[in-house]
Amino acid sequence: MPAFSCAFPGCRRDLLVIVLVVFVGIGLPIEASAPAYQSHGTEGSHLTNITNTKKAFPVLAVNYEHVRKPFEIALWILLALLMKLGFHLIPRLSAVVPESCLLIVVGLLVGGLIKVIGEEPPVLDSQLFFLCLLPPIILDAGYFLPIRPFTENVGTILVFAVIGTLWNAFFMGGLLYALCQIESVGLSGVDLLACLLFGSIVSAVDPVAVLAVFEEIHINELVHILVFGESLLNDAVTVVLYNLFEEFSKVGTVTVLDVFLGVVCFFVVSLGGVLVGAIYGFLAAFTSRFTSHTRVIEPLFVFLYSYMAYLSSEMFHLSGIMALIACGVVMRPYVEANISHKSYTTIKYFLKMWSSVSETLIFIFLGVSTVAGPHAWNWTFVITTVILCLVSRVLGVIGLTFIINKFRIVKLTKKDQFIVAYGGLRGAIAFSLGYLLSNSHQMRNLFLTAIITVIFFTVFVQGMTIRPLVELLAVKKKKESKPSINEEIHTEFLDHLLTGVEGVCGHYGHYHWKEKLNRFNKTYVKRWLIAGENFKEPELIAFYRKMELKQAIMMVESGQLPSVLPSTISMQNIQPRAIPRVSKKREEEIRRILRANLQNNKQKVSSNKGIWLKLNVFSADSFPTVHFEQPSPPSTPDAVSLEEEVPKRPSLKADIEGPRGNASDNHQGELDYQRLARCLSDPGPNKDKEDDDPFMSC
Repeated sequence: MPAFSCAFPGCRRDLLVIVLVVFVGIGLPIEASAPAYQSHGTEGSHLTNITNTKKAFPVLAVNYEHVRKPFEIALWILLALLMKLGFHLIPRLSAVVPESCLLIVVGLLVGGLIKVIGEEPPVLDSQLFFLCLLPPIILDAGYFLPIRPFTENVGTILVFAVIGTLWNAFFMGGLLYALCQIESVGLSGVDLLACLLFGSIVSAVDPVAVLAVFEEIHINELVHILVFGESLLNDAVTVVLYNLFEEFSKVGTVTVLDVFLGVVCFFVVSLGGVLVGAIYGFLAAFTSRFTSHTRVIEPLFVFLYSYMAYLSSEMFHLSGIMALIACGVVMRPYVEANISHKSYTTIKYFLKMWSSVSETLIFIFLGVSTVAGPHAWNWTFVITTVILCLVSRVLGVIGLTFIINKFRIVKLTKKDQFIVAYGGLRGAIAFSLGYLLSNSHQMRNLFLTAIITVIFFTVFVQGMTIRPLVELLAVKKKKESKPSINEEIHTEFLDHLLTGVEGVCGHYGHYHWKEKLNRFNKTYVKRWLIAGENFKEPELIAFYRKMELKQAIMMVESGQLPSVLPSTISMQNIQPRAIPRVSKKREEEIRRILRANLQNNKQKVSSNKGIWLKLNVFSADSFPTVHFEQPSPPSTPDAVSLEEEVPKRPSLKADIEGPRGNASDNHQGELDYQRLARCLSDPGPNKDKEDDDPFMSC
């Protein structure tokens, strides 16, 4: 302290002043000190104001309104995660009750508690659902969509999604209108357009409910992709029917032109959503080319471009669900070729986490919204709606499958048809569409009550009984293990074989167009969307190169190997003996023979007829020798015939004795060249005659 005082004279006085100011500031709150500075009266009144407004400093204050909204959101998410965690900690409960059922029950309890304490329970707002909760679930489903099963069954999926949804909507709407004309029901004021509007709302299969139930029962891949694909693609039909009938109910009359415009609107909504999603998918893939130096932001591009595709589609009243699916399907192969493995892991688990949280919140809010109301109950209308949902679904699946099986190679069995019909679950999309109805609509409350009843019936009754029915009917389950490399190779081989068969027969079928698309993708699209030279080689080779480089770097950093490290395969083939230097003339001869007799690497990759070779270089009579495991005869037009290249000698013995005598250097080089040619062309030495033939030294 003395040294400090000498260096800074008067610092003690300044320190005391600072401490005094701090204590005065603690004693005077900001609100109390402000009027004192604004006072322009006498000095006495100034002191009086300070004395009257002086308060103790608020050590602890509570301002809940300041953080109310984010605090409640975080509390809801925490509640959802705790419920999900508790559900999986009780195996007996999770084996009987689907997770979605338990979450709806939790929502009912929470809504009841909120109503008991006198507060108004929150309702699942349509804007919150469509803009915040639904996109993560659809993006997760679209990004990780199994492309091969989906494309192989896309015709069947479209028939169920388009024709099946239209059948359900008009079948239910027409019969409900007939029901409302009965005087004893008490709904004679309901017109046909209102019933068709209600039928379009409850006719569509919900992807959230299907995912929640089907992922737990592990049904086989065919049935899963049929029901889940239908739930994804029927969004365009539902949106168009909903908008059409809502507009027609306001106008009151429908003309032929309106019907024609409705058909055109369906194609615009569906194909427009796919186009918007594909554009954003290509933009995301192209952007990922340039993220090699900023790996941290790679996952953000995937999320933001996908969400922008969804919002852009909703802005133009297109199908946001189809836009998200198209965006995820288009961007995935190119993005994964550009981003790092850590970024891929981040994308995968963040999407799974995000979709799981959204799904949990949706079912909890369904329970809370049920308690919140308002409801208008009509036993006849509600029960008839539930029955018609089941009947229309069963009749639609049976009738459409009868037609579809005439064109399918793998027929849909009776068991498959039953699971497809029984798995048509309804969920939050139907509730949100019903909630979007204007308050002035006379049937809004009754429609919401019927929709909630249908959701509860499909989720609780059908969702809880579908697992025992699958076990009882012995329906084929999903294969848990991933396909082996052998299976993938044979699958690719069969695809090439069937493509060739279609080409020979002159039939341009599925495999022909698939091959055309793959060729166009490799030739043009990958060149622009994949960074570096990755588009020129197969994924397996590229992955092997990455693994080999990573292993080499780790070994060099650990000090096990020198910094100049050859390939791991070449290291295995190098013999411990010293390698002699080869003259440039000899090296050029070797290159010429190899170039003439071996196929081009690109031809090997494209035709899948490559030759596996292994070069072993070691010391033997002062020249390198080459070993081939499976040599093949020349097949290229410019291949060299060894009989033409090597001059015929009258006697093999003369060739053997030539180098040992007084032959010239020219003759020695010719003999070495002939010996090398024999090594390259012959399949290998015979062990019994190896000692008799000096040319078989390799």
